[in-house]
Amino acid sequence: MENEISLLIIYTGGTIGMIKDPKTGSLKPFNFHGVYEQIPELKRFHYRLDFHAFTPLIDSSDMSPERWIQLAEVIEKNYESFDGFVVLHGSDTMAHTASALSFMLENLNKPVIFTGSQLPLGVLRTDGRENFITAIELAAATEDNTPLLPEVCIYFENHLLRANRTMKYNAENFNAFVSPNYPELADVGVYIKYNRHHILKPNFKKLKVHKTLDNHIAILKLFPGITPEAVEGILHIPGLKAVIMETFGSGNATTETWFIRLLEQAIQNGLHIINVSQCPAGAVEQGKYDTSLQLKKIGVISGYDMTTEAALTKCMYLLGQNLTPEKFRYIMNLSIRGEITVH
Repeated sequence: MENEISLLIIYTGGTIGMIKDPKTGSLKPFNFHGVYEQIPELKRFHYRLDFHAFTPLIDSSDMSPERWIQLAEVIEKNYESFDGFVVLHGSDTMAHTASALSFMLENLNKPVIFTGSQLPLGVLRTDGRENFITAIELAAATEDNTPLLPEVCIYFENHLLRANRTMKYNAENFNAFVSPNYPELADVGVYIKYNRHHILKPNFKKLKVHKTLDNHIAILKLFPGITPEAVEGILHIPGLKAVIMETFGSGNATTETWFIRLLEQAIQNGLHIINVSQCPAGAVEQGKYDTSLQLKKIGVISGYDMTTEAALTKCMYLLGQNLTPEKFRYIMNLSIRGEITVH
C-alpha cells in the first residue's frame, strides 16, 4: 500500500510478551509473528508491522548498558525503513532504559514508544492489550507527514510521558508510572489529545547514535544517621567517576564537617557528584537553605528536577563522551533532551 505507515515492534522481554502454555499451564514467551491471532484488532490499523525480538529475551531486572546499546543499534539499523518504533519492555527498569535511549539517540525525529504491562498478554484481564494497541497508534501518529511524537516516550495505562521524566512508582496497579515534574504529552481517553507545546519539536537533522556508555557510577542515598564509613566506602570505590547523591527535600544534606570534607576531597580528586532530590516531585535548589549552601560551594553539581533515572543515564552518556570536567558540569546542567525544566 502506498504511503502505508510502517512500524517496528521490538520485544526485549518482560511481562507483556508472556502467554500461558496450554500444555503445561506455565508462562512462556509469545511469538509476536503470530500477534494478529492474539490481537486481531491490529488488522484494523492497516499499518505494516514488523517484529524484532531480542535473543535471548531479557527480564528487565537484567537490563544493562550493553543491552541499551543493542537496542539503540536495532533502531539505528532500521531507522530509515520505518516511521516509528514500539519497544516492549519489562516495567521494572523501563524508565532507566527509556531515559538512556533518549540520550543515546541524538537528533531523533521519529517516535520511540516504550510500553509493557503488569499482567501478561495471555491473561484474560491483561493491561497489555490496550497498552500495546495504543502505543502502536501513538507511534504512527502524524500531521502533514511529520511524526507527532519525535522523541522517546513511555505509554502506560492511558498516560503518555516523556521517557526521561518518568519513574515507576507502583508495583501492583496498572497505572505504574508517573512524571512528577513534567506534564503528560497526551491525554489518552476516548480521544487522544496531544499536548503539543510540551512535545519536543523535530529538528530534521541526521540521527546520531551514541554507543559509548560509562557505568562507573554509584548512587549515594542519604539518611539520618548515615556514617562516615558508609559515605567513604562509596566515594572510594575503585574506578568510580561519578556519584548520584539523593538528598533531602530541595537538595539538602547534613552539614557535619566530616561529610562536607569527604565530598570536597572526592570532588578535588576528580569525582563528579550530582545532587538529586529523594522527593519524586520538586527540584534541587542548592543554596536555598544553609544545609545545601556548602554543597554548592564545594562543587556539587545540581541535578535540578531530574529523576534519578535520568541523572544516572545522562551521567553514563556524558562520561562516555570523555569530556573535560567543566564541559561535563555545563552539559549536566543543560536540558539536552527535555530532561530538565529550564527556568
